[in-house]
Amino acid sequence: MSSIDKITVLALDVDGVLTDGTFAFDPNTKNEIKFFNAQDGMGISLWIDYGYTVVLISGRSAQCVDQRAEELGIKFVIQGSKNKIKDLEQVLHSLGANPKQVCFVGDDLGDIPIMEHVGYSIAVQNAADEVRSAADWITPRSGGHGAVRDAIEYILKSQKIWDSRVSSSMSKHSNQ
Repeated sequence: MSSIDKITVLALDVDGVLTDGTFAFDPNTKNEIKFFNAQDGMGISLWIDYGYTVVLISGRSAQCVDQRAEELGIKFVIQGSKNKIKDLEQVLHSLGANPKQVCFVGDDLGDIPIMEHVGYSIAVQNAADEVRSAADWITPRSGGHGAVRDAIEYILKSQKIWDSRVSSSMSKHSNQ
């Protein structure tokens, strides 16, 4: 079992983790459409506000992913990835971090190699059985339905910093 207390980088697959895996195409623009969960967004904001890093790594590419990442302040977005481990290693090098500091959240078979590469791995509730077996923890909710928030709460509570994050966030938002 891996150590969750060293985690400072949260790496997320997009389709099936940050979304429910469903996508559509706008008939006018042909742009891909995805749906994101607001609770996941709040969790990501708390994670980033604490000074931790979020990395999105997806095998697909969609403009809406860049837009959502920008809204949330996610600086590292890798789309069209052919090698998630190599792409993550490049980000870690730029951060001066190592794989033991990373938790990867995945849902499907292509995520297993990177899940085995990092310090901690989480599968969303509706992940493939093989992914669930490879994970250190499984979220109570499915991808696109608050699973990322579950993962963030779980990590921050394990690190004993969730309560301070929530208090800080409530103060920050009550002053606005």
